[in-house]
Amino acid sequence: MITIMIVVFLVGYLLIALEHPLKLNKSGTALLTGTILWVLYTYAAPDLIPKATLAEFKNFLESYPALFTLPYEEQSIKYVVEHQVLESIGDIAETLIFLIGAMIIVELIDAHGGFMFITNRITTKDKRRLLVMISSITFFMSAVLDNLTTSIVMVMLVNKLIGNYKERWVFGSIIIIAANSGGAWSPIGDITTIMLWIRGNISTSATIPHLILPSIVSALVPVLIACRFLHGNISLPNNITNASDNILLKELKTKEKLSILILGVACLLFVPVFKTVIHLPPFLGILFGVGVLWIYTEIMYRRNSVSEDIKLRLSKIVHRIDGSTLLFFLGILLAVDALRCAGILDILSRLLDTSIGNVYAVDLIIGSLSAIVDNVPLVAGAIGMYPIATEAVIASAADPAYMANFVQDGVFWQFLAYCAGVGGSMLIIGSAAGVVVMGLEKIDFIWYLKHFSLLALLGYLAGAGIYILQNLFF
Repeated sequence: MITIMIVVFLVGYLLIALEHPLKLNKSGTALLTGTILWVLYTYAAPDLIPKATLAEFKNFLESYPALFTLPYEEQSIKYVVEHQVLESIGDIAETLIFLIGAMIIVELIDAHGGFMFITNRITTKDKRRLLVMISSITFFMSAVLDNLTTSIVMVMLVNKLIGNYKERWVFGSIIIIAANSGGAWSPIGDITTIMLWIRGNISTSATIPHLILPSIVSALVPVLIACRFLHGNISLPNNITNASDNILLKELKTKEKLSILILGVACLLFVPVFKTVIHLPPFLGILFGVGVLWIYTEIMYRRNSVSEDIKLRLSKIVHRIDGSTLLFFLGILLAVDALRCAGILDILSRLLDTSIGNVYAVDLIIGSLSAIVDNVPLVAGAIGMYPIATEAVIASAADPAYMANFVQDGVFWQFLAYCAGVGGSMLIIGSAAGVVVMGLEKIDFIWYLKHFSLLALLGYLAGAGIYILQNLFF
């Protein structure tokens, strides 16, 4: 049964990777894969539980003495349905609720023109200077917003500034690299860092100082190389239009747009503080922010004479978030949890430890794979393969020094956040930012491969080298 589950997962993975040529939505594939794996695992649970989670199974039976009278097969099914599935859904729900809250806040800011205060202040026409400005804004914006939203905002800006499509391809490619690098050093900057942060693998206080310099280097190297091939001024679009034809944006006052931007960003930045100070899960912090913004916008609209038809209250914004993306995460995380419960990820981790045995090499491999396949299941798989090491686990390990890499904020988890985030830039289909820019600007896959894959690889390796040197000498 283990072999069948692995084959099902790999087939699902392949269909997700080939989403665009096959024209099969990856969300549907992920949900189908996750469901099938749980069905297979439940069927095989009596054989797999003794090898995978025997101690946890015994604790479950001791908590419910009435189950001792049931046959072993029924005990196994009860354990899967009433313990493992519920535990899995609980962990996944934390991530999904956080993402829903973050997406609502970002969408609310964008719908009310908040990002225009950033984009409208770029006036330079020099290609090199503009590239540095675009990459810098993208880098730091993606540390607060998600990479997808940041890429959309910056591509919209580039469209207003540059007329030549080949020049826009260059800027779009740099946006991809800068967005992925910027999201890697912040706990709320990328879905993979969010996953690691929510699960307790990394913390805010240790992640930012250790990863910000490698992330800067990974973006700076491609930008500096690209600048050497840029000369002169950009070509302006033939028809320069206003930022938006949205009636609401024309009716809202400047201070109202600015207040939503400031309050929205403050709510996002408040989440790490909330988790650190109060120690409650991050999704409660993000829900607090959504509640604050909801009440604020209701009060704002009550004072505004704008027609009710064009008001974008938060109840309307909810319908604009990307539900397909959320279902994709749900399906993938369900699939990975099924593999974890079946003991497959534990087998894989032992294989990697014995065949490679170096956390830097393992993370670099995962980062390279994220350029080909989605980094969400890769990171989810790594979380399932390597539980957070405690002092007791380290003391009882055959190699305590190696196991110490897996403590909270250990080398493995920090470097994984960097590699999984930055590695996706090596191919245009390797990240959500790459896919959305590819779709908006119609960038050719082969063109990106020829002109920017090597630059992204050099940045990826340079940043990785900086991180390794940091650990060796500081």
